[in-house]
Amino acid sequence: MSAINITQVQVLDNPQYFQNPLQFEIQYECLTNLQDDLEWKLTYVGSAESDQHDQILDTVLVGPVSRGAYKFVFQANPPDATKIPNSDILGVTALLLTCSYQQNEFVRVGYYVNNEYNDEELRENPPSVPQLDKIVRNILAEKPRVTRFPCEFDAVSIPTEDGGNMQMMQEEITTEGFGNENVGFDNGNTVMAAFAGGYVDEQQAGSSYEPSQTQFQQGVECGADAQQQQQQQSQPLW
Repeated sequence: MSAINITQVQVLDNPQYFQNPLQFEIQYECLTNLQDDLEWKLTYVGSAESDQHDQILDTVLVGPVSRGAYKFVFQANPPDATKIPNSDILGVTALLLTCSYQQNEFVRVGYYVNNEYNDEELRENPPSVPQLDKIVRNILAEKPRVTRFPCEFDAVSIPTEDGGNMQMMQEEITTEGFGNENVGFDNGNTVMAAFAGGYVDEQQAGSSYEPSQTQFQQGVECGADAQQQQQQQSQPLW
C-alpha cells in the first residue's frame, strides 16, 4: 500500500477567468515518516493531439512529512496562451495534478477543463484571435480521475495501531476517483490518455469525447481574486 493517501482535493475559485491563477486545496495523510519532501506538480494539457504543448504551471516541494494528516493550498499561474495553438485554447482540455517522491510519481489527479467565452455573441461567433480577458475557465471538479503508480517510499513496513507492522506491497496502476470509486468519464480519448500517464493515437482511442455543455455550468460571476503568494508548507490536521 502507499505511504501517502490523498483524501481530498478541492478546486478553489472555480469557475474563474482564464488569465487568473489556479488554486487547489489538497488534503492527504501520511502513514509513516518520510526522509524526503513530496514534490507536487500542476500541468496544463495544451492540446489533445500530443504532449508538445503541455505546460508545467508550477512545482512545489512540501516537507518535512511525518506521520499524520495534512492540508495545504497549491496556487499556480495560468498557462501561457502563446504556447497553445489558437484552435486549442477554447473547448475541453485537462489539468494534471501529480505528486512524486524521490522523482517517482505515485499519484496523478486529472480534471477536465472547459474554456469558453462569457459572452453569448462571442461564443456563437468566436474571433480568429482569442480574446483571453473574456474567456472563462471551468474545471469539472466533481469528476476527477485518480491514477496511482507503484512507489516503494523509504520504509519496508508501516506501523499499525496494535503495534505490529504492515508490509508495503507494490501497487498496480489503477485509475479511479477519490474514495475508491470510479467517478470519471468512461469514454476513451486522447485527453484521458494523459490522465493515465501517456498519449495514444486518436485512431486507436476511437471517437473523441467531449462532455456536454450542461456538465459545465457557467458561473455568472467568477471567484474572488487569488492569493498573491504560494503556500508551500503543509499544515498538520492532527
